[in-house]
Amino acid sequence: MSRRIDSSYKTRTVLGEETKFKGVLKFEDSLKIDGYFEGAIESPGFLMVESGSEVVADINVGVLVVGGLIRGDVSASERLEVLPGGSIVGNIRCSNLIMAENTGFQGDCEMLSDPSGMDIFSVPLDRLKKNLQRVD
Repeated sequence: MSRRIDSSYKTRTVLGEETKFKGVLKFEDSLKIDGYFEGAIESPGFLMVESGSEVVADINVGVLVVGGLIRGDVSASERLEVLPGGSIVGNIRCSNLIMAENTGFQGDCEMLSDPSGMDIFSVPLDRLKKNLQRVD
């Protein structure tokens, strides 16, 4: 059973079911993948990986909602949500993780309590350790 994301996230661009794309995707607002993508994805915005789709990529976005399969490391600065039937094979780094029943995950998960106000290169090590939680 797949679930669609709420209407507050409108996708401006869609890679359709018949689409197979390889390369680097960079976008500002929102993207929905219904087909197959391989490469890298970078955006401060919203990415939806729809049920039945497959993404083989390292992903760095603001908000990520997964209904399909992702193979690669994932970083979501605001939120990561895995819907029923969704699966991630790779490492996760996020501040807010929501996983429904009947999801799959294989990898390590790194949770940040407040990534927005932290510059990891200038924060003292003891403060960084307090803000960083490792979940295995």
